[in-house]
Amino acid sequence: MAAPTPTTRQPTAPLPARPRPGRWIDDWRPEDPAFWESTGKPVARRNLFSSVFSEHIGFSVWSLWSVLVLFLPEAVYGIDPAGKFLLTTLPTALGAFVRLPYTFAVATFGGRNWTIVSAALLLVPTIATAVVLEPGVDYSTLLLVSCLAGVGGGNFASSMANINAFYPNRLKGWALGLNAGGGNLGVPVVQLVGLLVLATAGVEHPRIVLVVYIPLIVAAAVGAALLMDNLTTARNQPRAMREATREPHTWIMSFLYIGTFGSFIGFGFAFGQVLQNQFTQDFATPLAAASLTWLGPLLGSLIRPLGGSLADRFGGARITFWNFAAMAVGASIVWTASRLESLPLFVVGFVALFVLSGVGNGSTYKMIPAIFRSQAQQRVAAGEDGDAADRHALRTSGALIGIAGAVGAFGGVLVNLAFRQSFLTTGAGDSAYLVFIAFYLVCLVVTWTVYLRPAARMAGV
Repeated sequence: MAAPTPTTRQPTAPLPARPRPGRWIDDWRPEDPAFWESTGKPVARRNLFSSVFSEHIGFSVWSLWSVLVLFLPEAVYGIDPAGKFLLTTLPTALGAFVRLPYTFAVATFGGRNWTIVSAALLLVPTIATAVVLEPGVDYSTLLLVSCLAGVGGGNFASSMANINAFYPNRLKGWALGLNAGGGNLGVPVVQLVGLLVLATAGVEHPRIVLVVYIPLIVAAAVGAALLMDNLTTARNQPRAMREATREPHTWIMSFLYIGTFGSFIGFGFAFGQVLQNQFTQDFATPLAAASLTWLGPLLGSLIRPLGGSLADRFGGARITFWNFAAMAVGASIVWTASRLESLPLFVVGFVALFVLSGVGNGSTYKMIPAIFRSQAQQRVAAGEDGDAADRHALRTSGALIGIAGAVGAFGGVLVNLAFRQSFLTTGAGDSAYLVFIAFYLVCLVVTWTVYLRPAARMAGV
């Protein structure tokens, strides 16, 4: 029997790359002027438009319970003011908690893919609330569904991380400012929707607010699927995050952001309840309270870019310092109005706090890249390669923005807890206003000591 003839083994053709779900862009060079003008700009704008819409709906769902508590009269639902403040505290807390994982999700799953998922997740609290919200519902059930609304707070972090990757450095401020401002507008818009429902259908029909938002959530998810893209160049940088956590400026800026964004989102959630509890005779009906709740968040959202522009011109630390001084004055006006039982003065003071928190949001965010740019200049002066120093500054400032956004959102939790405890123990918000005054003064001192004092001043901050 003849031995088998040996055969020559043919080279195996490489297996085709496993397709990734979603639309991915491998070649993305926003810093290349020719690429940007020919290809990058229209793609980036398309993604920005869809991102703003999705984030806007996320903010509306996050602040949903600032509206729904106005539909829960104590005589019908048996929930006292302290209990209502807890209903607005829980979504604020969850929203702050999920911001860090949402930041990482963009690079893990892709910006388009995660926007679809994060938008679709907004259906969970909206539908759950629509199912259970009726007289006789157990309070613990309301606490659960209100907490679920916190998923909307994470959309800001993932949206900012995604849009940051699309735009060149020279346009990041404009793009991120538009993205953040459009998202923040979700707070007053949902309050206006609540006002419209109260004025037309009445306090007995809170589900109409939810019915309005369910198709908008679907539109946000579908819009992301049709209009957005994933970038392979967007990558998580856990090393930069670890470096940022060891950087003292990370925690200082996060503390200051508690005073600005924490005030904005906390007051946005609490203002309607404060009006009803502080001036019961003037706001005997939920409609009366809802008629004013939207004004402060609207002005605070619209003025946020001005804080960044002022910081560009005069320095972020200087604007932040004087802004905290003004916020302390604003809180003092609110405290005085409360003692005098003057509604007009009270509203003026509170609206001023919303406006100033918006200015502070812009100025503090502008401080972050300036801090690390100043450090990069110091490294170059010490002999380090300029490109390496700039890359380090960019990575670390991006990580700090994510951390500050998460920590700052916890300020909204503290605001609602302060109001809850004050009304629970004294029946008024005076104790909370004194706490706010003290906190803003501490922020003022920290800003001066770290960034403005001649011995510690950093160039360009």
